Amino acid sequence: MRLKFKYILLLGAAGLLLLAAGKAHKEEAGGQEAEAEVALEPDTLSVFILGDVMMHQKQIDADYGTFFKYIEPRMQAADFCVANMEFPLGGKPYAGYPAFSAPDAFAKYVKNCGVDAFLVANNHITDRGLNGLKRTVDYYRDSLQIPFAGINNAPLLLEKKGIRLALVNFTYGTNNGLETQNPHVSLLREKDVAEAMDSAARTGADFIVALPHWGKEYELTHSPAQEKWARYLINKGASVIVGAHPHVVQDTAHIAGVIRDSLHTVPVIYSLGNAVSNMSAPNTRLELAVTLRFVSDNGKKRMLEPQLHWMWCTLPGRLTHSYATIFVEEWKDRRNEWRIPADYEKMMEHYRRISKAAKNSDR
Repeated sequence: MRLKFKYILLLGAAGLLLLAAGKAHKEEAGGQEAEAEVALEPDTLSVFILGDVMMHQKQIDADYGTFFKYIEPRMQAADFCVANMEFPLGGKPYAGYPAFSAPDAFAKYVKNCGVDAFLVANNHITDRGLNGLKRTVDYYRDSLQIPFAGINNAPLLLEKKGIRLALVNFTYGTNNGLETQNPHVSLLREKDVAEAMDSAARTGADFIVALPHWGKEYELTHSPAQEKWARYLINKGASVIVGAHPHVVQDTAHIAGVIRDSLHTVPVIYSLGNAVSNMSAPNTRLELAVTLRFVSDNGKKRMLEPQLHWMWCTLPGRLTHSYATIFVEEWKDRRNEWRIPADYEKMMEHYRRISKAAKNSDR
C-alpha cells in the first residue's frame, strides 16, 4: 500500500517504563448496539512529537514562559506528547553551548506545557559528565515524575484506548564518550538497538516507534547511513521512525519492510529539526512536529498517515519579547502583527523552499 504524508501547514533508569494514563481528558466512543454485539466507533490514539528542545545561554537568560505558548494547546490536546530534551540538568552554573546545563525549572515548564515523556538519548545528555546524567535522570524520575526513553536500552510503553506503543530512543554517541557508563545512554549500535527492539517486541506492543538521534547537522537530506539504519530498524519491527539531531528539517520517505510476517511501507521522518533554540544558522528556525495516529477498530489496529506540522521559532523582538515557537498556518496571514516584518518574510521563504525539498518518496 502506498502511503503519503499529510502535510499540514502548521507551520529510567533500567527496566521497562509504562505510562498508561496520559492526559487527564478522555474521549468517549459512541456505538450502536446490535443483537449480539456492540459496534463501537474507532478509537484513535494521538502522539504529538517535538524535535530538539535546546537551551542556549540567551534562552536561559530569557523569559521561557513564551517558548511553547502558541503551540501548547496542540501539545495538551494530544493523548501523549513527546519531546527530545537536548541538554542535561547539571545544576549551576547554568550554561548553553557547547556544554549545556539547563535549569530544572525549564524541564518543569516543558512538562507543564503538556509533554508526557522525554527523550534523553542525544549527544549533549552527558555534557556535565556522569554526575550530570545521573542528576538529570533522578530529577525526571523522582521530582518531575515524568517517564523517559533513551536509557539502558529500555523501551518506554505508552498505553491508552486499548493501544500499546513502545518507544525506543538511541543516539549516535555523546560529546564526551561517557555513554557506556551507568546509567547507560542507549546507542545507535547494533547491540543496543537489537536489545531494545527485541525487548519492545516482547512487551506485546501493538506498534514500535523508533526515535533515533542521528544524521549530519544542517543537512536537508538524509545520509546513506541514516537510510541504512532505517532499514535495520524496520527489519527489527519499527512501525514508524521519527528522527532528530540535524537541527534542520530533512526529507521523508516510506520504506518497505516485513513486520510480523506482513509487508508494510513504514513512514520515515528523518529529522524534525529544532523545537526551540537560539540558532540562527541557515534553515535552523523552520521546524516540524509530527502527530502519529493509531486506530483501534473492533479489535483491529492500524496506523494512519502521519501529520506533519510546520513551525517557526521566532527570536526575541521579532514577534514577541522572547522566544516563541509558532505554527506557520496560524500566522501566515498575520504579517502586520510582527514587530519585525522581515522575520515574517524569512519564515515564509524558508517554508516555501524547505517544504518543497522535504517531499517524501517510497523506497
